[in-house]
Amino acid sequence: MNKLTKVGCSALCGSLAAFSAAHAGDLTVTGGADMTYLSQGGADTGNPFGMASAVTFTGSGELDNGWTFDFVVAEGDAVAFSAARVAITMGGLGTLEFDGGNSGNGIAAYDNVLPTAWEEAHGAGLSGGVKTVLGVGSSNNIQWALPKFLGTEIALTYAHDQGASDTADKSTKSSSTETGRGYDATVKINPSLGTEILSGLNLYAGASTIEHYQGNNNKSKYEGVGAITYALGPVEVGAMWSGLHDGTQSGYHTYKNHGFGIAFNINDDLSVSY
Repeated sequence: MNKLTKVGCSALCGSLAAFSAAHAGDLTVTGGADMTYLSQGGADTGNPFGMASAVTFTGSGELDNGWTFDFVVAEGDAVAFSAARVAITMGGLGTLEFDGGNSGNGIAAYDNVLPTAWEEAHGAGLSGGVKTVLGVGSSNNIQWALPKFLGTEIALTYAHDQGASDTADKSTKSSSTETGRGYDATVKINPSLGTEILSGLNLYAGASTIEHYQGNNNKSKYEGVGAITYALGPVEVGAMWSGLHDGTQSGYHTYKNHGFGIAFNINDDLSVSY
């Protein structure tokens, strides 16, 4: 008779850092019915009808030490993965968020905060080649948001390899681009000073720098944005400025944007904006 013995051996080279996961206490799924008709003058649009079929999964829970967490997994049309994030609220230490590149962190959160009745003007199918600030928001990143104080919100965001695609658990990714580490800093101020007249005033500012390599050339990419919005009753107005330099050595590639917007909320079912 043959006796088979199974011996298991494991070797670990380098180092492995792991975070334990907490299971969500509640999980919800949301979506909606959204149809569009797009017409572009002088262009062959083919079939102008469109339909959104995206759904979003959200969950929340609490850790043993009292910290709370929530997560979001967003799917685009045709059940295609879009983005994911996990946020841990640590009381007086602020909020730590691990983001899977949904452009909601860093300077990308303020790329266009102008008042609008629906989508951003540059994101409604008529972009016209607009280049907005993005920073590290498009890549896997970690953001630390300080607790809000005196109407001020400050956040610091870091991406280890800007441009790398979303990464699943226990795996790594590197970008095929010439960019490296990236750092963003943003601030939002609501200087209401306890008055009702200033409660609708918001000031935004953000800056980003990303390592950029091109041969023997190492020029960082720089981006910045500033905006002001004010809402009073059913009317909201705003103005913003942004700019970026892409850090390439082949030319002086710098872009500047200036925008303004006004929105009017007619009633609970109808809003218009320009």
